[in-house]
Amino acid sequence: MHTVVVGTSGTTAEDVVAVARGGARVEVAEEALAAVGAARRVIDDLAAKPEPVYGVSTGFGALAVRHISPELRAQLQRNIVRSHAAGMGPRVEREVVRALMFLRLKTLASGHTGVRPVVVETMAALLNAGITPVVHEYGSLGCSGDLAPLSHCALALMGEGEAEGPDGGLRPAAELLAAHGIEPVELREKEGLALLNGTDGMLGMLVMACADLARLYTVADVTAALSLEALLGTDRVLAPELHAIRPHPGQAASADNMVRVLAGSGLTGHHQDDAPRVQDAYSIRCAPQVAGAGRDTLAHARLVADRELASAVDNPVVLADGRVESNGNFHGAPVAYVLDFLAVAAADLASIAERRTDRLLDKNRSHGLPPFLAGDPGVDSGLMIAQYTQAALVSELKRLAVPASVDSIPSSAMQEDHVSMGWSAARKLRTVVDNLTRVLAIELVAAARAVELREGLVPAPATRAVLAAVRRAGVEGPGGDRYLAPDLAAAEAFVRSGGLAEAVESVTGPLA
Repeated sequence: MHTVVVGTSGTTAEDVVAVARGGARVEVAEEALAAVGAARRVIDDLAAKPEPVYGVSTGFGALAVRHISPELRAQLQRNIVRSHAAGMGPRVEREVVRALMFLRLKTLASGHTGVRPVVVETMAALLNAGITPVVHEYGSLGCSGDLAPLSHCALALMGEGEAEGPDGGLRPAAELLAAHGIEPVELREKEGLALLNGTDGMLGMLVMACADLARLYTVADVTAALSLEALLGTDRVLAPELHAIRPHPGQAASADNMVRVLAGSGLTGHHQDDAPRVQDAYSIRCAPQVAGAGRDTLAHARLVADRELASAVDNPVVLADGRVESNGNFHGAPVAYVLDFLAVAAADLASIAERRTDRLLDKNRSHGLPPFLAGDPGVDSGLMIAQYTQAALVSELKRLAVPASVDSIPSSAMQEDHVSMGWSAARKLRTVVDNLTRVLAIELVAAARAVELREGLVPAPATRAVLAAVRRAGVEGPGGDRYLAPDLAAAEAFVRSGGLAEAVESVTGPLA
């Protein structure tokens, strides 16, 4: 099994996905354990002094004015975890919790948080044992960290609360730890706070969304190319010299993908005698511009994610010169903004895909295709309601594109008076990614059927590879009406699995 080694200097997006989704083992480097130990000695020295230090010998948030005596400090750290583990609602997905735990481990291993090595080692042990704490949907405002979600993870580290075992069953965390020979952690000064104070949940979801959207932008270029082909559109608008004079890199990449998918097509731009067109509709002609803008948004989001992955987010932090300083680095604004940006771009990508589908189904705009691509129009409804489903998804995506990060609700007696709502932005982005997958799957179903209805015309070799693969995946071709939901589900699974990209790239080579 793949092993991810955690050092003092951050991690990569690929490592996050490997641990969260691939179950990769985690190993903490010796140099990281040494740095953790050195930072802990600084905290121990401060704890022995009479002066109050936030998170070490004081309360938290608006209660930071109280100095906590040494005999109550262990209780203080336990209490912050227990009281902050106040999430509600449905359970968060296993991959999200694993990403959250791994990213908190990454920061703990940086040597800037002041926890003991045993805390770091125990967190790694939980990940490697496949123990996933129960984390709930609601509880984070995206400032002072993803507090409630991280608290539920810290609770399991203490041997409290519930967790999911490697077999998927829910059991008390204490039982799972005992079954895997893991000793619960008795928290000491600063450690409860250090386990809670990070952007790890929203960051983990951002990293995974970026991976998913990178795949979906390639899918969107393919489905747009198939729709252009099915509508007998022109590929001249994809010429590289046209995109070079508006040098957005994402636009050029999308146009190039479409050119490569359409290479060798017998449908594009040569069969318009019945209804000559000077220009194709925007949803066809501007496909690279819209998808390309989304690609550039994704590139910016990845830049922000990489910076955050290189960060050590906690408050207070132990600096290299031994100072322990309070700060505001836990604020989730940088992550929240790009989570919202991605939702906007994805919603618009879905919107233009739906417009292409609608055009394929409308006999007045499809240039010779049967109404709704039906076998016997009137007796058959064809893909009429598939487009309704697609439209409903797009409408939902537009609502989900409303940014969470512009909202803020004060908390902690106005001490935390401006929050990022980054966790909320991340949660809705996950729904956006799922719905975009479905929208593109429906365009694929419609475009594939439409190409096949162009009898006597030979589609591009890449298109033929897609048609063969999508039929093998369980999506039936043209014909009379049938129970349609299984076809759509099969198309969604085909897109989600990477099967569409694999089929195309067997002809074109790797696409952007």
